[in-house]
This record gives sequence, C-alpha cells and structure tokens, in this order.
Amino acid sequence: MDDGSKGKDIIGKTVVSKEGRKFGQVGDVTFDPKTGELLYLVLTGSTQYARNLLGSDMRVPFSAVVSVGDFVIVSEEDLV
Repeated sequence: MDDGSKGKDIIGKTVVSKEGRKFGQVGDVTFDPKTGELLYLVLTGSTQYARNLLGSDMRVPFSAVVSVGDFVIVSEEDLV
C-alpha cells in the first residue's frame, strides 16, 4: 500500500480491523532507515483482542494496513 502516509501522521490514530474490531492506538512506527519504508505500527493501549491475536509483540505489519484516515484500518487476514 502506498497512500503517501507518513509515520508521524498516523501516531495516535485508532487501529481497527476491516471487521470493526478495535486493536488500540498507534504509539510509534518502525521504518527502514535506508528506504524510508514503513515496516510496523507499534500499538499502545492495545485491546485484549489485539493481545490475543498478536501475542506480546504488539506490532502490526504495515503491509496489513488497508487505509489511513480518521482510523487506521487493517486486514486481520494479513496479521496471522
């Protein structure tokens, strides 16, 4: 996905799945310093559902992000 989003623009946004399940908020992002490509969203305030799905990692691969607007929408199929 390349929608022109920058990491700083999505910090603090709520992360939800396409199915409407809340995951938490974007607390940080990790990126490749050589290319600038966003790699992961690091969740803060994660829900129990997110912890069950992601384990202790609390990172969502940016490849699972479907869209960024008022919320960050992710595809659950791309998380497991």
